Amino acid sequence: MHLAYPAVLAVLLFCTGLYGVLARRNAILVLMSVELMLNAVNLNLVAFDVWLRDTLHAGQSLTLFTIAIAAAEIGIGLAIVLLVYRNRGSSDIDLLRDLTEKAGETDGDTQQPQPDTKAEATA
Repeated sequence: MHLAYPAVLAVLLFCTGLYGVLARRNAILVLMSVELMLNAVNLNLVAFDVWLRDTLHAGQSLTLFTIAIAAAEIGIGLAIVLLVYRNRGSSDIDLLRDLTEKAGETDGDTQQPQPDTKAEATA
């Protein structure tokens, strides 16, 4: 088996994923691009494992480990994206830069808690 074919395919996949991470604004598409980059790494691991004829199959073992890490990453990443979308109404990455509030800032549209009039009337 020629090593050049899977290596070139892995480079193309990795470059496509890198373009997706750098050019996209949607957080879901960025996560998909990261998964594409991890799949390119997996392809390289398996190709080099076959090419080197490793008796321990370390490349395939690392590939399974990478798949498990990618599954955990996408699960946590999607949970975070869904929470941000629920709170902000958008999953645009450019809008996520200002997630923290400064300690001294107060917004004009924030409402002060109103006292419970029913509890005051019964007291």
